[in-house]
Amino acid sequence: MEKLPLPVGWRILVLPFEASKKSKGGIIYSDDAVERASIASTCGNVLAMGSQTYDKEKFPEGPWCKKGDWVVFARYAGSRIRIQGGEVRLLNDDEILATIKNPEDILHEI
Repeated sequence: MEKLPLPVGWRILVLPFEASKKSKGGIIYSDDAVERASIASTCGNVLAMGSQTYDKEKFPEGPWCKKGDWVVFARYAGSRIRIQGGEVRLLNDDEILATIKNPEDILHEI
């Protein structure tokens, strides 16, 4: 965690959801298919938030999410940053579309 970039301003660091390597029917997906599904994923876990995220002036009703939440965002939203073992995204606070309880409830392309 200490090697990850720290978001500044109104940005949020999100770890995209990693798709399962096996289907419910027992089919094992190739590593390439799992990587494509993970990168194309539209939901992720909030790892960190910048100090100006969800300021009271812009968001008078309060924050849309908090650290630890699973969130939904647009497919091409934010900046993608490659890290060892995958990718993280830096999103603006207004790019969060929704929060969800379980990322497996969202269908992911494989």
